[in-house]
Order: sequence, then structure tokens, then C-alpha cells
Amino acid sequence: MSYKILVINPGSTSTKISLFEDDKNVYTESLFHDAPELLKFPHVNDQTEFRKKVILDFLKEHGTSPSEIDVFVGRGGSAYSQPAGVTEIDERLYNDTKKAVGGSNHPAKLGVMIAYELCTEFGGKMFTLNPTNVDELCDLARPTGIKGIYRKPQTHVLNQKGIAAIHAAKLGKKYEDCNFIVCHIDGGITITAHEHGKMVDSTEGAGGDGPFTPTRLGSIPILEVCDFLDAGHTTGDLRIMLSRAGGFVSHFGTSNSDTIHKMVEEGDRHATLIWNTMCYQLCKSIGAMSAVLRGKVDAILLTGGLVRFADIVDFVKDRCGHIAPIEVYPGEVEQEAMAEAALAVMRGETEARRYSGRPVFEGFGFE
Repeated sequence: MSYKILVINPGSTSTKISLFEDDKNVYTESLFHDAPELLKFPHVNDQTEFRKKVILDFLKEHGTSPSEIDVFVGRGGSAYSQPAGVTEIDERLYNDTKKAVGGSNHPAKLGVMIAYELCTEFGGKMFTLNPTNVDELCDLARPTGIKGIYRKPQTHVLNQKGIAAIHAAKLGKKYEDCNFIVCHIDGGITITAHEHGKMVDSTEGAGGDGPFTPTRLGSIPILEVCDFLDAGHTTGDLRIMLSRAGGFVSHFGTSNSDTIHKMVEEGDRHATLIWNTMCYQLCKSIGAMSAVLRGKVDAILLTGGLVRFADIVDFVKDRCGHIAPIEVYPGEVEQEAMAEAALAVMRGETEARRYSGRPVFEGFGFE
């Protein structure tokens, strides 16, 4: 039996859609959304109808009815943390994702929400794979300096695990036998230590951790944040800047990296400083993950849309090349990974887990 699989992948600055027939990618389209366009929506959930229309228009343009789709696969996040792997989307996962019970409101959550709504309306099956809040953190990565507050997993799990598996195979090894530092560099940036097949530590992508990015504010000393709030800004302002209005958007009013890079090429001092600072902070995080892995790193893997800029790659090679070999995988493999996982379930080669409605980590027991 043949299956038509629609893959829905909302990102911080784009909506990527693919139609697969079994393992054949029939067509893929990635539509860029500049930050000012998305900031018209007060809450990430408010983007649902806008992005759903993008998807339905895409299908119509390609002569495909949503009722022809056998499987809807959506990138996910924002529900309670989950183990790695493929998960069936159900009403509980949809509701927890919509309510963001996991504490993050990254646009990736819309993949699960839109897949559920389309599948409910048109029929079929629905799955998600390796959402942004897969939790494999080691215990030392969890506590903070405030009792009862713990760091949360929030990273580009889907692409990072896919690229890590590809590079391990290139080395003639299994992913579980390798140590990698994987950097997803795009509208959001995350840097993760992969130790023997587990993401044991990572920057918290949309949580004010790690480098600032085209849309995110990155790590800022708490005292400076207090001053920001004392100056009359609200926690609501801050939350929007965490994942939608920080970084390039704050400095330049746009998340379009091509626009900013052109300013760099033309010698704009402000753009050059901010661009290079983003690269500098990326390297600092790579160094931190090297310490997590005790310096035993098989490779540093750079992936995501922004590695199309050679100066970012050169910056990392200059400052981090002593740690491990640096390999570049432009773009991402998220669409293929989601389609392959769904197809394996439909063919009975693997089984999708059910969402538990509970986080992977619920404390150490001494809180």
C-alpha cells in the first residue's frame, strides 16, 4: 500500500511543507515570514489560521486535496517533555501543546496543532517526531541557583539528531557510539552535547540561553534584565523577545539574515558588530559543550540555514577548530526524518508511543 504523507514544519521565520508518497519527496516548499509579519499576532497560537492557510494554499497550488492525505506529521514542542522518537498525536497532546504546559511557546508547536486540526477535519493518521522538548539531560544540567527552578530541554532535536546520525554513518559508526557537538544555526540557534546517542546538555533555544539570533535575545545577565524591566518594560515584552523579537529584530527591525549580511558586506559598523557578536557567542557555547563532553568530541557539526554564510563557518573554525574536526551540513533533514518515521509506523516496522501527559523529569525528590 502507498501512503501520502504531509510534513508540516513551522519555524521561527518560516513554514516548511513537504508532500511525500512513501519515501519519495514529491515537492517541498519553504516560505519565509519576516518577524514584523508574525509579530502582528499577539500569541504564537494566533498564527495557527495564518499558517494553516499557507499549507492549504500550498496543497491547492499542487493539485492535492487534503482529503487525499493519509498521514499528517507535524513538528512539535510546548507540551510536557517527551522521550525521543515518534509519537502519535492525540487530543491530550494537542491540548497540552496549545496550552504550552511545558513552558515554551516556540512556533514549532504549531506543527502538532495544525496536523491535529487537519487530520480531524479530513481524516487519516497523525504523528510527531522528536519535538523541541525531548528530554535526555544529565542530572548536572538541570539545577539552577534558585531552589526548585530547573533548566528545561528546548533545542532543535529533530534536525540535530538527524544530522548526528548521518555523520556517524559517514564515520562508519553508530550515533550511539559517538560524541558530537551539534549546532543548529538559523532563525533560532541551539548548541547541544550529544554523548553516546543522548543530548545530555544544550542551550535552551527559546528560553533566553545561548547566542542571540535573528529572532531571539539569547543569554543576558539577570541584573541587566531587571534594569530593563525597571525601565518600564513588561514581562510580556520580554517573553516576546525571547523567541520572536530579540536579536536582529531588536537591533534592526527585521529577522532577514540576508538583509543584515548585505549590510555587513557594505561595511555597516552596527551590523558588523552584531553579526560577529552572534558568531562569538556561538563559539562560547561550543566551548561549554566541549567541557560537558570532557573534550572527547568526535566532531563539531554545523547545520541550519545560516551556515550558507561562509563567514559564520570560518569564525567557528578559527575559534573552535582546536576542539574537534568541524563538518558543515547546510540546511536541515527534518522533513525527511519526519516522513521516514511516519512511514515506518504505517508499514508496521516500528510502533508510535502514546503521549503520557507527564514530563520526563519531575524533580529529584528533595525539593
